[in-house]
Amino acid sequence: MIKGINSFNTDKGSKLSTYVSRCIDNEILMYLRSTKKLNAEVYLNEPIGKDKDDNVVTLQEVLENDERNIEDEVDLKMKIKLLYKKIGEVLKDREKTIIELRFGLGGHKPKTQHEIAELMGISRSYVSRIETKAIGKLNKEFKDT
Repeated sequence: MIKGINSFNTDKGSKLSTYVSRCIDNEILMYLRSTKKLNAEVYLNEPIGKDKDDNVVTLQEVLENDERNIEDEVDLKMKIKLLYKKIGEVLKDREKTIIELRFGLGGHKPKTQHEIAELMGISRSYVSRIETKAIGKLNKEFKDT
């Protein structure tokens, strides 16, 4: 209010009460905007969740913990190895090629069904059917093991 009174100019043609009320509105809006920016800030030591043992986890702990669980790493590598084995055993050549191209297996960049269709000289819908059939075969193999 004091700021509005100090900056009021009678030459502008408005009443003091109108001008001061506008100044108060603007100050409130500026305050709200500045606190909104602060609410978006994230602090490293604030809790962001809980781990599987129900311990509080902070962002700093997540960033500092660069270690990966060895058991999870070994399990993942074994599953990947099994997947490649099953792809070689279960799928026909065309299915294998489409799965490898589609999902970027073997170090390749994943391709769209459209790109694969152009590469193989077949329709996109046919690529989709082959892909679905191949995934179904692999899924069945993994359910059986």
